Amino acid sequence: MTTANALYDVPGPKTRKRHRLYGIASTVVILALLGWILYLLFDTDQFTYTKWMPFEYKGIQELLLRGLGNTLKAFGLAAVLSLALGTLLAVGRLSDHRPVRWLSTLVVEFFRAMPVLVMIFFIFVALKVQPLPALVAGLALYNGSVLAEVFRSGVGSVERGQREAAFALGMRKTQVMSYVLVPQAVRAMLPAIISQLVVALKDTSLGYLITYEEFLHAGKLIASNLDYDLPFIPVVMVISPIYIGMCMLLSWFAGWVSRREQRSPKTEAVDMAPAEPGTLLPRVQ
Repeated sequence: MTTANALYDVPGPKTRKRHRLYGIASTVVILALLGWILYLLFDTDQFTYTKWMPFEYKGIQELLLRGLGNTLKAFGLAAVLSLALGTLLAVGRLSDHRPVRWLSTLVVEFFRAMPVLVMIFFIFVALKVQPLPALVAGLALYNGSVLAEVFRSGVGSVERGQREAAFALGMRKTQVMSYVLVPQAVRAMLPAIISQLVVALKDTSLGYLITYEEFLHAGKLIASNLDYDLPFIPVVMVISPIYIGMCMLLSWFAGWVSRREQRSPKTEAVDMAPAEPGTLLPRVQ
């Protein structure tokens, strides 16, 4: 007999057997799909020496490394500015002053609704800004407005009693935000913050549309080279794992920060001494 769980019933022998068959069938389908993709790659001569030869040259390697460095530089600047702008707009949206709150809301909603590529092109073409500042500004405006909502919702997710208790102790609003609300909201906000930074990292590839020499731009130059028989697929197979690796590194960093926060002395539970009987008050007649 199977024991019931509060959320679901534990599967019985027939259900487990059926799930095992589903798993085997899914594995076979996935392996067949991978085999078909490999067949197409070999059939179209994507693994020939001519297509992979450019990666042996030092100039091509330096081009890729320079593009990777430019991508990381744009991402670093955009990430810092996005976090700063998001914090500023979140403070404005949480302000007690109505004009400040309305203005911050207007800015957030406008830049959240505006496509990031349109902003980058507008700054680059209309304002005649250089490629790197145009790319960083577009990414910072869009991701900063999104992060503002993340920060605001994170602070709002803290129990109302925490805020009321802090005010009851005589704290000012700045102290309540700095010492009570924000430290508790960081854990809830961290996954969303990292997810948005991953979006900013991937969106740096839009820089090649405004002639910024980032990683994808370098790959495009190699892939369109007729001397190497247009090695488009090999370039994709080289660039994609690097992008995926950088995104996974960001996710790992978020997990490391979260674990470190849990081990922090400020957040660990403090052992309390067992309660002991105190001195009884004299009985009032």
